[in-house]
Amino acid sequence: MDNKALGDPGNPGFQVSKYPFFLLNRLVSRYNGVIEPRLRAIGLDIPYWRVLMVLGEASPRGVRDIADAAVIPLSTMTRIIQRMVAADLVAVSPSPDDARVTRVMLTAAGEARLAEARATTAPVYAMVTRDLDGDAFDRLLATLEQLHDSLIDESSKDMT
Repeated sequence: MDNKALGDPGNPGFQVSKYPFFLLNRLVSRYNGVIEPRLRAIGLDIPYWRVLMVLGEASPRGVRDIADAAVIPLSTMTRIIQRMVAADLVAVSPSPDDARVTRVMLTAAGEARLAEARATTAPVYAMVTRDLDGDAFDRLLATLEQLHDSLIDESSKDMT
């Protein structure tokens, strides 16, 4: 039996070691376990790091957009942003287009902390990806996007 069939939880011969979502969760858990103490050493936690990384790509952004990108529930993200405002890592303002939308932007302190976080996590990234050449890395990204996109299509359907 092939690995795809063995990774199907509906298969009587199912093997958790062939289940891609188990493997992805295991990977993320191990990765977070490695970077968390590094981030704590510079006064950050993983949620703050996610927000900084998202805002490092584009700032300002709406709270909902940040929550979606960081994969954190909106209510939790709102509390994280409030704490980050108090820590002077981000600033907030109403959107000029829609006052119901709160825009979040990096402060100078947030930009400095982002640079520190990138420098702290970059060696882990380099270590984890060192054996992947460019083509293998591109295939990995494409496969992950394909799986993600398949779930987006299914999330709007009744799965029962």
